[in-house]
Amino acid sequence: MRMGIKQRFRPAMLTVLGLYAAMLGIFCFVNNRTLVTTEYRVSCRGLSEDLTIVQISDLHNARFGAHNGRLIKKIEACKPDIIAITGDIVDSRRTDVKTAVEFCGQAVKIAPCYYVDGNHEVFMDDDKHEELFEGMEKCGVHILDNKTETIDINGSRIQLMGLEDESLDGDMQAALAEKTDPQLPTVLLAHEPQEFETYCSTSPELVLCGHAHGGQIRLFGHGLFAPDQGLLPKYTAGSFTKGGTTMIVSRGLGNSAFPLRINDYPEIVCVKMEKQTKGDS
Repeated sequence: MRMGIKQRFRPAMLTVLGLYAAMLGIFCFVNNRTLVTTEYRVSCRGLSEDLTIVQISDLHNARFGAHNGRLIKKIEACKPDIIAITGDIVDSRRTDVKTAVEFCGQAVKIAPCYYVDGNHEVFMDDDKHEELFEGMEKCGVHILDNKTETIDINGSRIQLMGLEDESLDGDMQAALAEKTDPQLPTVLLAHEPQEFETYCSTSPELVLCGHAHGGQIRLFGHGLFAPDQGLLPKYTAGSFTKGGTTMIVSRGLGNSAFPLRINDYPEIVCVKMEKQTKGDS
Protein backbone atom coordinates (compact mmCIF):
# COMPACT_ATOMS: atom_id res chain seq x y z
CA MET A 1 0.00 0.00 0.00
CA ARG A 2 1.32 3.44 -0.93
CA MET A 3 2.20 5.87 1.86
CA GLY A 4 0.05 8.98 2.06
CA ILE A 5 1.57 12.39 1.34
CA LYS A 6 1.52 13.34 5.03
CA GLN A 7 3.25 10.11 5.99
CA ARG A 8 5.93 10.59 3.34
CA PHE A 9 6.68 14.20 4.31
CA ARG A 10 6.57 13.75 8.08
CA PRO A 11 10.17 12.41 8.39
CA ALA A 12 11.44 15.26 6.19
CA MET A 13 9.60 17.85 8.28
CA LEU A 14 10.99 16.38 11.49
CA THR A 15 14.49 16.47 10.00
CA VAL A 16 14.12 20.12 8.99
CA LEU A 17 12.73 21.07 12.42
CA GLY A 18 15.57 19.20 14.07
CA LEU A 19 18.12 21.10 11.97
CA TYR A 20 16.47 24.42 12.82
CA ALA A 21 16.47 23.54 16.52
CA ALA A 22 20.15 22.57 16.36
CA MET A 23 21.06 25.80 14.54
CA LEU A 24 19.10 27.84 17.08
CA GLY A 25 20.86 26.05 19.92
CA ILE A 26 24.28 26.75 18.39
CA PHE A 27 23.33 30.38 17.77
CA CYS A 28 22.24 30.87 21.39
CA PHE A 29 25.34 29.08 22.72
CA VAL A 30 27.68 31.26 20.66
CA ASN A 31 25.83 34.44 21.68
CA ASN A 32 26.05 33.60 25.38
CA ARG A 33 29.51 32.02 25.61
CA THR A 34 31.69 34.03 23.23
CA LEU A 35 33.77 36.51 25.21
CA VAL A 36 34.69 39.76 23.50
CA THR A 37 36.93 42.61 24.65
CA THR A 38 35.92 46.17 23.80
CA GLU A 39 38.62 48.83 24.04
CA TYR A 40 38.01 52.51 24.73
CA ARG A 41 40.46 55.39 24.86
CA VAL A 42 39.80 58.34 27.16
CA SER A 43 42.01 61.39 27.35
CA CYS A 44 42.43 62.41 30.97
CA ARG A 45 43.91 65.52 32.52
CA GLY A 46 46.46 65.22 35.29
CA LEU A 47 47.95 61.85 34.30
CA SER A 48 51.72 61.64 34.06
CA GLU A 49 51.52 58.18 32.48
CA ASP A 50 48.84 56.25 30.62
CA LEU A 51 47.03 53.53 32.54
CA THR A 52 44.67 50.68 31.72
CA ILE A 53 41.48 49.76 33.57
CA VAL A 54 39.65 46.51 32.89
CA GLN A 55 35.98 46.57 33.85
CA ILE A 56 34.12 43.40 34.82
CA SER A 57 30.38 43.78 35.29
CA ASP A 58 27.29 41.63 35.84
CA LEU A 59 29.05 38.29 36.05
CA HIS A 60 25.96 36.78 37.73
CA ASN A 61 27.94 33.66 38.69
CA ALA A 62 28.61 32.83 35.02
CA ARG A 63 31.53 30.53 34.24
CA PHE A 64 33.65 30.78 31.13
CA GLY A 65 35.71 27.61 31.17
CA ALA A 66 36.87 25.68 34.20
CA HIS A 67 37.41 28.07 37.13
CA ASN A 68 36.59 30.91 34.71
CA GLY A 69 39.89 30.24 32.97
CA ARG A 70 38.86 31.78 29.64
CA LEU A 71 37.73 34.96 31.36
CA ILE A 72 40.94 35.25 33.38
CA LYS A 73 43.07 34.83 30.24
CA LYS A 74 41.13 37.57 28.48
CA ILE A 75 41.68 39.91 31.41
CA GLU A 76 45.39 39.09 31.53
CA ALA A 77 45.72 39.86 27.82
CA CYS A 78 44.63 43.47 28.49
CA LYS A 79 47.55 43.96 30.94
CA PRO A 80 45.45 46.08 33.31
CA ASP A 81 46.80 48.39 35.99
CA ILE A 82 43.42 48.20 37.77
CA ILE A 83 40.43 45.86 37.60
CA ALA A 84 37.07 47.52 38.32
CA ILE A 85 34.19 45.20 39.28
CA THR A 86 30.96 47.13 38.90
CA GLY A 87 28.38 45.00 40.66
CA ASP A 88 26.20 41.91 40.29
CA ILE A 89 29.13 39.54 40.62
CA VAL A 90 26.52 37.12 42.01
CA ASP A 91 22.88 36.51 41.15
CA SER A 92 20.39 36.80 44.01
CA ARG A 93 18.12 34.17 42.43
CA ARG A 94 20.82 31.47 42.43
CA THR A 95 23.57 32.85 44.60
CA ASP A 96 26.94 31.11 44.29
CA VAL A 97 29.36 32.90 46.59
CA LYS A 98 32.12 30.34 46.03
CA THR A 99 32.32 31.03 42.28
CA ALA A 100 32.37 34.80 42.85
CA VAL A 101 35.11 34.64 45.47
CA GLU A 102 37.14 32.19 43.38
CA PHE A 103 37.05 34.65 40.48
CA CYS A 104 38.18 37.49 42.76
CA GLY A 105 41.05 35.37 44.08
CA GLN A 106 42.34 34.91 40.53
CA ALA A 107 41.70 38.49 39.42
CA VAL A 108 43.73 40.09 42.25
CA LYS A 109 46.77 38.16 41.04
CA ILE A 110 46.57 40.13 37.79
CA ALA A 111 46.00 43.65 39.17
CA PRO A 112 44.49 45.45 42.18
CA CYS A 113 40.70 44.98 42.19
CA TYR A 114 38.15 47.61 43.20
CA TYR A 115 34.49 46.72 43.64
CA VAL A 116 31.08 48.34 44.03
CA ASP A 117 27.92 46.38 44.61
CA GLY A 118 24.92 46.05 42.31
CA ASN A 119 21.24 45.51 42.90
CA HIS A 120 21.67 41.74 43.17
CA GLU A 121 24.07 42.12 46.09
CA VAL A 122 21.49 44.41 47.71
CA PHE A 123 18.82 41.70 47.22
CA MET A 124 20.94 38.95 48.84
CA ASP A 125 20.18 37.41 52.21
CA ASP A 126 22.24 39.00 54.97
CA ASP A 127 24.28 35.85 55.65
CA LYS A 128 25.18 35.42 51.96
CA HIS A 129 25.99 39.12 51.70
CA GLU A 130 28.35 38.87 54.66
CA GLU A 131 29.94 35.69 53.28
CA LEU A 132 30.55 37.35 49.91
CA PHE A 133 32.08 40.54 51.28
CA GLU A 134 34.27 38.70 53.77
CA GLY A 135 35.48 36.40 51.00
CA MET A 136 36.31 39.28 48.68
CA GLU A 137 38.13 41.21 51.39
CA LYS A 138 40.21 38.14 52.27
CA CYS A 139 41.20 37.94 48.61
CA GLY A 140 42.37 41.55 48.76
CA VAL A 141 39.51 43.23 46.86
CA HIS A 142 38.95 46.89 47.77
CA ILE A 143 35.23 47.38 48.47
CA LEU A 144 34.29 50.97 47.67
CA ASP A 145 30.92 51.32 49.38
CA ASN A 146 30.48 55.10 49.14
CA LYS A 147 34.20 55.55 49.62
CA THR A 148 37.01 57.22 47.74
CA GLU A 149 40.56 55.89 47.50
CA THR A 150 43.51 57.77 46.08
CA ILE A 151 45.92 55.45 44.31
CA ASP A 152 49.30 55.89 42.63
CA ILE A 153 50.04 53.93 39.47
CA ASN A 154 53.37 54.47 37.74
CA GLY A 155 53.49 58.00 39.12
CA SER A 156 49.91 58.87 38.10
CA ARG A 157 47.62 59.64 41.04
CA ILE A 158 43.88 59.18 40.55
CA GLN A 159 40.82 59.02 42.76
CA LEU A 160 38.58 55.96 42.62
CA MET A 161 35.06 56.63 43.89
CA GLY A 162 32.54 53.88 44.54
CA LEU A 163 28.79 54.44 44.70
CA GLU A 164 26.88 51.85 46.73
CA ASP A 165 23.80 50.76 44.80
CA GLU A 166 21.45 51.46 47.70
CA SER A 167 22.45 55.13 47.47
CA LEU A 168 20.36 55.43 44.31
CA ASP A 169 17.27 55.18 46.51
CA GLY A 170 18.68 57.48 49.17
CA ASP A 171 20.89 60.53 49.26
CA MET A 172 23.04 59.96 46.20
CA GLN A 173 24.44 63.48 46.29
CA ALA A 174 25.77 62.93 49.81
CA ALA A 175 27.46 59.72 48.69
CA LEU A 176 29.00 61.43 45.67
CA ALA A 177 30.30 64.22 47.88
CA GLU A 178 33.08 61.85 49.00
CA LYS A 179 35.26 63.25 46.22
CA THR A 180 38.19 64.67 48.15
CA ASP A 181 40.63 66.37 45.78
CA PRO A 182 39.24 68.29 42.76
CA GLN A 183 42.77 68.52 41.34
CA LEU A 184 43.04 64.78 40.81
CA PRO A 185 41.44 62.87 37.93
CA THR A 186 38.48 60.85 39.21
CA VAL A 187 37.03 57.51 38.15
CA LEU A 188 33.54 56.73 39.48
CA LEU A 189 32.38 53.12 39.76
CA ALA A 190 28.57 52.90 39.81
CA HIS A 191 26.43 49.94 38.86
CA GLU A 192 23.47 51.65 37.18
CA PRO A 193 23.89 53.94 34.15
CA GLN A 194 20.51 55.69 34.06
CA GLU A 195 21.72 58.24 36.66
CA PHE A 196 24.34 59.67 34.28
CA GLU A 197 23.15 63.27 34.70
CA THR A 198 23.59 63.05 38.48
CA TYR A 199 27.01 61.42 38.17
CA CYS A 200 28.13 64.32 36.00
CA SER A 201 27.35 66.77 38.81
CA THR A 202 30.59 65.82 40.56
CA SER A 203 32.58 66.08 37.30
CA PRO A 204 34.42 62.75 37.27
CA GLU A 205 36.57 62.22 34.20
CA LEU A 206 35.33 58.64 33.81
CA VAL A 207 32.27 56.70 35.01
CA LEU A 208 32.08 52.90 34.67
CA CYS A 209 28.65 51.24 34.82
CA GLY A 210 26.88 48.01 33.90
CA HIS A 211 23.40 46.76 34.91
CA ALA A 212 21.69 47.02 31.49
CA HIS A 213 23.13 43.75 30.08
CA GLY A 214 23.44 45.45 26.71
CA GLY A 215 19.68 45.49 26.40
CA GLN A 216 19.78 41.67 26.34
CA ILE A 217 18.57 41.55 22.71
CA ARG A 218 20.37 43.96 20.36
CA LEU A 219 18.97 44.95 16.98
CA PHE A 220 20.77 47.41 14.68
CA GLY A 221 23.14 48.29 17.51
CA HIS A 222 20.45 49.10 20.07
CA GLY A 223 19.20 47.17 23.09
CA LEU A 224 15.52 46.35 23.42
CA PHE A 225 15.04 46.41 27.19
CA ALA A 226 16.98 47.27 30.33
CA PRO A 227 16.04 47.25 34.02
CA ASP A 228 15.08 50.69 35.34
CA GLN A 229 15.03 52.06 31.77
CA GLY A 230 12.30 49.97 30.15
CA LEU A 231 11.85 49.51 26.40
CA LEU A 232 14.34 51.00 23.93
CA PRO A 233 16.65 52.24 26.70
CA LYS A 234 19.24 54.95 26.12
CA TYR A 235 22.13 53.55 28.14
CA THR A 236 22.82 49.89 27.38
CA ALA A 237 26.36 49.80 25.97
CA GLY A 238 29.13 52.05 24.72
CA SER A 239 30.38 55.48 25.76
CA PHE A 240 28.46 58.66 26.50
CA THR A 241 29.95 62.10 27.06
CA LYS A 242 28.68 65.22 28.76
CA GLY A 243 31.00 68.11 29.49
CA GLY A 244 34.24 66.64 30.72
CA THR A 245 32.71 63.35 31.84
CA THR A 246 32.71 60.11 29.84
CA MET A 247 30.49 57.23 30.97
CA ILE A 248 31.21 53.74 29.65
CA VAL A 249 28.47 51.14 29.98
CA SER A 250 29.52 47.49 29.89
CA ARG A 251 27.20 44.89 28.36
CA GLY A 252 28.29 42.62 31.20
CA LEU A 253 29.00 38.92 31.19
CA GLY A 254 26.13 36.91 32.66
CA ASN A 255 22.35 36.69 32.62
CA SER A 256 19.67 36.89 35.27
CA ALA A 257 15.88 36.70 34.92
CA PHE A 258 16.06 36.57 31.12
CA PRO A 259 18.48 33.70 30.39
CA LEU A 260 19.59 34.54 26.84
CA ARG A 261 21.63 37.12 24.98
CA ILE A 262 20.91 37.73 21.31
CA ASN A 263 23.44 39.73 19.22
CA ASP A 264 24.83 40.74 22.61
CA TYR A 265 28.10 38.94 23.34
CA PRO A 266 29.42 38.88 26.94
CA GLU A 267 31.84 41.76 27.23
CA ILE A 268 35.08 42.69 28.97
CA VAL A 269 35.72 46.44 28.85
CA CYS A 270 39.30 47.67 28.54
CA VAL A 271 39.76 51.42 29.06
CA LYS A 272 43.01 53.10 28.09
CA MET A 273 43.23 56.31 30.10
CA GLU A 274 45.69 58.50 28.24
CA LYS A 275 47.55 61.54 29.53
CA GLN A 276 46.61 64.74 27.80
CA THR A 277 49.07 66.31 25.44
CA LYS A 278 49.35 70.03 24.74
CA GLY A 279 47.04 69.71 21.75
CA ASP A 280 44.22 68.09 23.75
CA SER A 281 41.35 70.27 24.93
